[in-house]
Amino acid sequence: MNFFRLYLLPGFVFQSVVIGGGYATGRELVAFFFEVGPIGGMLGLLVSGLVFGAVLAVGFELARMTGAYDYRQFMKVLLGRFWVTFEITFLCMLLLVLSVVGSASGELFASVFGLPALSGTLVLMALIALLTFYGSDVIKRVFSVWSILLYAVYIALFVMAFLNHGPAIGDTFKEAELTSGWLSSGILYSGYNVAVLPLVLFAIAGHKTRKQTMGAGFMAGAIAIIPALIFYTAMMAKYPEIGDEAVPATFLMAAMNAPVLELIFQIVIFGTFIETGAALLHGVNERLDKTIEERGSTLPQWVRPVVAIGCLLVAIFGAAQVGIVDLIAQGYATLTLAFIVVLIVPMLTIGVKKLWDGEGKV
Repeated sequence: MNFFRLYLLPGFVFQSVVIGGGYATGRELVAFFFEVGPIGGMLGLLVSGLVFGAVLAVGFELARMTGAYDYRQFMKVLLGRFWVTFEITFLCMLLLVLSVVGSASGELFASVFGLPALSGTLVLMALIALLTFYGSDVIKRVFSVWSILLYAVYIALFVMAFLNHGPAIGDTFKEAELTSGWLSSGILYSGYNVAVLPLVLFAIAGHKTRKQTMGAGFMAGAIAIIPALIFYTAMMAKYPEIGDEAVPATFLMAAMNAPVLELIFQIVIFGTFIETGAALLHGVNERLDKTIEERGSTLPQWVRPVVAIGCLLVAIFGAAQVGIVDLIAQGYATLTLAFIVVLIVPMLTIGVKKLWDGEGKV
């Protein structure tokens, strides 16, 4: 149990955040890796996993050394007075991701249960508010259980894909040629996803040694990328036409005639939307709590769900109406590059130097 808490739980928390939306449905995998082909996509995903592991290992240990477990304090340690560059970039991502999971939840309820789209959005908001109210301990428990369920579903998808389309998957890889661009695709994908690192630091708040934090970081990289490798391999059963589908996962399961698995998968997907939104907004609450604490007070527990619902309302209903989300979505590539500049590069340079020099409280 101690091994799970120290080395596996942080990875499940990280995976829970990055998998919501595009990763879970397959759209992100198509967008980042299909253009480099089957082999290039697998290599790109392995690169992403390595970058995840390296950045998380350094970040987890830097947080332990300095006691900076909220993103504001952590980015101040890493970037000094330039920490606000991360916050601006993060707020753009927050607005976009919350809007995406909100609308996707509505579409899921409409397509699966035949209910009004608004009902899915409202259920999402209520469950996210509930998780943020109870805080870190409950969030960690829920995320770990849901991640294990997610793994089970992905493994089932993988097995069924091979049972139904094994020869087609094998032929796809045999006939594929290695093309250039897989390295940059892997780095860009990691830059887009590892941006949530400062939001999951609460998962390692009880770690005591460098071995524990860095071990948890590298394990987290593997835990986060293995489902993507499984899913990408299964998608080769219908390559390249699956790349044109809005929801590749649904298309794949329909091709396998697996209605029960499809229903379970849709429910699990909805859970990943909740996890992603809850983790992002828990990070916002922790940032506010630390700021208030510095002024001699604490953030009341009842304020946490209010903040969560307020952010969701702005992102899902307000921002979408005025076109802010569309504007940010058009700059997705720019947002990805921004996170590479303000997080990945500083982490692997400034962060590594700070660890080498032993800066902070050990």
